Amino acid sequence: MSGIKLSICIPTYNRELFLRNTLGYCERDYKAFDFPYEIVICDNASTDRTQQVAEEFIARGLPIRYFKREENAGGGPNFASAFRLGKGEYLIYLADDDILIADAVAETVRYMDNNSDVVAAQAPWLLHDEVASRDLGQFFELDQDFKFPLGSFAEVFKLLYERHIFPEIALYRASALRSAWVPREFCFYPFSFLAHFLDQGAVSFLKKPFYRSVTNPRTARDRPQAGTDEVMTSWDRYRAGLEYFLFTGAKRGALNLTGETRFLYEEMCKIFTLNRMAVAFRFWIQHKNFLKAYELYTRIVWGGIADHPEIRPYKEKLPLMVAVQTLVREVNSTIGVNTLLLSGFPETSGLERLMRDVGLKPNVKVTTEIGSDPVETTAVFIAESGNREVFVSRGYLPGITFHEHDLTRHVIM
Repeated sequence: MSGIKLSICIPTYNRELFLRNTLGYCERDYKAFDFPYEIVICDNASTDRTQQVAEEFIARGLPIRYFKREENAGGGPNFASAFRLGKGEYLIYLADDDILIADAVAETVRYMDNNSDVVAAQAPWLLHDEVASRDLGQFFELDQDFKFPLGSFAEVFKLLYERHIFPEIALYRASALRSAWVPREFCFYPFSFLAHFLDQGAVSFLKKPFYRSVTNPRTARDRPQAGTDEVMTSWDRYRAGLEYFLFTGAKRGALNLTGETRFLYEEMCKIFTLNRMAVAFRFWIQHKNFLKAYELYTRIVWGGIADHPEIRPYKEKLPLMVAVQTLVREVNSTIGVNTLLLSGFPETSGLERLMRDVGLKPNVKVTTEIGSDPVETTAVFIAESGNREVFVSRGYLPGITFHEHDLTRHVIM
């Protein structure tokens, strides 16, 4: 035994400023721990000053064990490595730009000490504005602590579904984590992890957060966030993770599968996934990708929740934005086109601003002057459908001479 109670596991890559900031919190806050702890940093072959930052804090007395790869192995292996190299009785993940709430972590450690059958203590997390130094909200909420004994798959799934819980933040017992690694590709790993933990011991869901996820960092504003990417693209992985969880429970005999219960579980997985797709819809709208948002809209409505609150505010403007962005995409992607001719529109400056806003390339000239540019390199957008043949007869290419109907007839709301 190492004598270390807690390993704080930080995978990182080329984020020296964030890592320095996070280690600053560690240096300040972890003095409250009354047990031995370590910080395990796994550096995925950074080319910046990540190593120097770690060495600086080691010299200042922070109990860091630093490991650096010779070449980048990808995020998944580096994440796993940080846990594998921890010596502690308990292990916890810390992103290199987030914050652990030290007193709440210590309280959770005491909880695990007093509940030796618990192999994982899950908790919600706070969304934190570091610039304003305030919490913005909480990712899922619990009105009480829950403790589920080994094999309680039906009861845990019910809680996940009803509270829309993502079991991403947890304190793990190292002895259970060793065998909780498969799979993690098609299935969203927190759900498969949870299945493996529940197959080994009791799992708790505690109402008190011990983790702050920084949404507005003071260090830099242009950081990529893997969590945001997952929200926008991973809804089918979420569903796969839930199905993996249910599969494990069924194979362990913890779920009574009949035709009726299987249908109910399938419906719950579908609704959970559709809710995540609706969140992704909002994110794509915010990123001004209305084409992807519309694709999601069709699936959400087909799934039976046309009036979802994430969709409701955007339904009126979505058809116009999809049509304009479709035009922009066709102009941008057609080889050799460097001019867009607008014909028959009473006001074009606002239309051009809208097209630029949704991605029309800066080098594409927008004009209302017929014949001022070569027809072979000019796309045409016309207000009157009867004028289409006129432009084609002038030599404008038929495949890039558009009327609004061409762009909107398939945008069905």
